[in-house]
Amino acid sequence: MTKRLLARAVAVATLTVSTLLTAPVSHAQLRVEIAGVGAQQIPIAVAGFADESIAPQQVSSIIRADLERSGMFKVMDAGVISDAAQVNYGEWKSRGAEALVVGSVQRLADGRFDVRYRLLDTVKASQLSALALAAAPQFTRVTGHKIADDIYEKLVGARGAFATRVAYVTKVGSEYRLEVADADGEGVNVALRSNEPIISPAWSPDGTRVAYVSFENKKPVVYVQNLVTRQRTVVANFKGSNSAPSWSPDGSKIAIALARNGLTQVYTVNADGSNLQRLTNTDGIDTEPQFSADGQSIYFTSDRSGGPQIYRMPASGGNAQRVTFNGTYNISPRISPDGKSLAYISRRDGRFQLYVLDLTNNQELRLSDTTKDESPSFSPNGKYIMYATESGGRRGTLAVVSVDGRIKQRVTTQAGDIREPNWGPFMK
Repeated sequence: MTKRLLARAVAVATLTVSTLLTAPVSHAQLRVEIAGVGAQQIPIAVAGFADESIAPQQVSSIIRADLERSGMFKVMDAGVISDAAQVNYGEWKSRGAEALVVGSVQRLADGRFDVRYRLLDTVKASQLSALALAAAPQFTRVTGHKIADDIYEKLVGARGAFATRVAYVTKVGSEYRLEVADADGEGVNVALRSNEPIISPAWSPDGTRVAYVSFENKKPVVYVQNLVTRQRTVVANFKGSNSAPSWSPDGSKIAIALARNGLTQVYTVNADGSNLQRLTNTDGIDTEPQFSADGQSIYFTSDRSGGPQIYRMPASGGNAQRVTFNGTYNISPRISPDGKSLAYISRRDGRFQLYVLDLTNNQELRLSDTTKDESPSFSPNGKYIMYATESGGRRGTLAVVSVDGRIKQRVTTQAGDIREPNWGPFMK
């Protein structure tokens, strides 16, 4: 029974990604619904930016939406403040705002927009931060995300992830699409279309390439695609299943699961497909490899103890140590960016749910209340986890939850199912 279940996990992990931000925009925008907030929200007032109506999109609205979606802020509308020098700190403090955001937009001679913002501390009556960004019209939304990132970092103490992207697979009718969108679900671009399944998209650490599994040749093959040049490289096309790509932190290697000689085992290969090396050699199934944050270890799923559990071994192979002990079925390991937490899917009482394990003290926390969770992925700042699930009887939706379980979001689209999410890295 456990062999069959793990084989199913291997198939799911083996059942594309790539593309470009210049690809045609999809009409199926994602919808993000907020279902929970942080234990202590920071009250912040966001004013409309002076003259922002001349820009393609309202920058202040993008900032408000980002901060609200994070669950960390109680956002107040401050109307329009055209002159930051005239801000009455005492007034905003009395209204309950601990911080105030003001800004302006001007059109430059070259057609770009000069977006300026200031973050003010109403309690100390001082300026916390300021930015001046020149953006082409099509990057107005990104500019708003960058400002929201700066606000998040200054007030929460961790880098914001609003200006990042996510990759995921949608299925509309008989067509599979690999899509890329902003972290807020806007700006959807179709990276790949196929009548055959595409799964397991994995961003390179620098965000310029994506590894994925495509069934376009009627079998699972691992590709790497450059998102700038569109050039594709076959990384693994061996006999049997080629699946579950995961990048090393330096982007030079990819860990994969291959069934070259029957049972699936863990290998590494250079990002150009060269230098294949086998890391595990067992009589069971070893799959779903994931590099640790420092690149020194690889976490993977194995049934060597009788049922699927998560193990850790040196990145060069060798003795593996079992990591998960609670429950009889634990799969899909994902490591937080700081290397201190492990997210995974655990089956208990017939429910497949998202858990996170604190690797420093072995404390475990269930993060989801759904029952058919798959494919967890940490945000690059480690504060949130995105995963695929079933919600309201509808299969093929995405969810986002904070690592403490308090902040929850549901991501849906009107057309088709969404699965296989992968949160992209910080962009330089």
